[in-house]
Amino acid sequence: MPPLNQNLQKLFAAAQKEERLGIGLMSGTSLDGLDIALCSFSGSGLQTKFKLINFATIPYAEAFKKEVQQVFAKKQVSLEQVTLLNAYIGTFHAELILQALAEWQVNVADVDFIASHGQTIYHAPKRLHQQANYGNATLQIGDADHIAMKTGILTISDFRQKHIAAGGEGAPLALYGDVLLGSKAGENRILLNIGGIANLTYLPADADYTKVMCTDIGPGNTLIDAACRAYFDKPFDEDSAIAYSGTVDETLLDALLHHPFFNENLPKTTGPELFNLDFVADAQQASRTLNIAKADLVATLSAFTARSIARFIASNFDTTGAKIFVSGGGARNPFVMEYIKRALPGASVSETSELGINPDAKEAILFALLGNEALCGEPMTIGNNPKVLMGKFSFPLLG
Repeated sequence: MPPLNQNLQKLFAAAQKEERLGIGLMSGTSLDGLDIALCSFSGSGLQTKFKLINFATIPYAEAFKKEVQQVFAKKQVSLEQVTLLNAYIGTFHAELILQALAEWQVNVADVDFIASHGQTIYHAPKRLHQQANYGNATLQIGDADHIAMKTGILTISDFRQKHIAAGGEGAPLALYGDVLLGSKAGENRILLNIGGIANLTYLPADADYTKVMCTDIGPGNTLIDAACRAYFDKPFDEDSAIAYSGTVDETLLDALLHHPFFNENLPKTTGPELFNLDFVADAQQASRTLNIAKADLVATLSAFTARSIARFIASNFDTTGAKIFVSGGGARNPFVMEYIKRALPGASVSETSELGINPDAKEAILFALLGNEALCGEPMTIGNNPKVLMGKFSFPLLG
């Protein structure tokens, strides 16, 4: 039998290590920047132990954001632009990784793998596209071969495709990491992530994984950020200053909450393909609120995010004594957080830092964990989710 080539030898050696060093990457729909989490892992599955060694968010320049926005969450875009960005983002992310490793004084050769989420440009569950001949689909760009070649590090990517191929919707993938990192016997927990879209994982006190629920809820920051960009020339509502300066329009809020998505079966996924400013304009038209002040619109959209989250949690779980741990950019939105706490008085609401997980780094950590599972884990059965290991392997240059 011929020997394994050098890349396969390295792959096998990394999987056999007692401790592995991995990088998790996350670039979300808000396009704030690239989250880079350097983690150490030992074990896999329910025996996983991890430590966050370093974390950074490297902001994106406005010019880059605008390029991605040209192809983001739109049914018709330039195919040439998508093709060019696929390669460019891979190389660009690799440059940012090397920059972070240099700043942290970490030797590239010591890193066993990179787990790259890529940049989502379109999410198309069948519930949304409703085309009979097609199933669930999603597309992330930022080719991992470019990352692997430029960094010299094994890169694992495209996690969502296996989830879809196995019968899922490709999201939310937080489920797998949340179960491994956030469960605690005797305590009902909800791990709530408020990124561009809000999603949560329910972890029951009895550790019965058939009861675990992971689903998207609705909009997180995406509508708030879109309104801030469109009407205030700001990327987001810092410290909720705009929302606090406005007044919630209850008529518009009621119209927003009446979208059929909120009554669809669980689990479900969504994205800016649905929750965008056209969606808001339709609700304003229906509720005759087209002329409300822009600050009132931001306040109403902030309340929409918070109320849809609180309403979902109250309708689906016993919140008495439950502990809710929040991550993502929405954890830094005082208006949204205060609203959720008032609406769920029986629950304890805090950030995931209470679990020892940096709330800004959580999603990047979770993809690093998925990378570790791809290397040395075994498929797990959690609720009604696909029993799969996810991720495609891209090797660096031999030699």
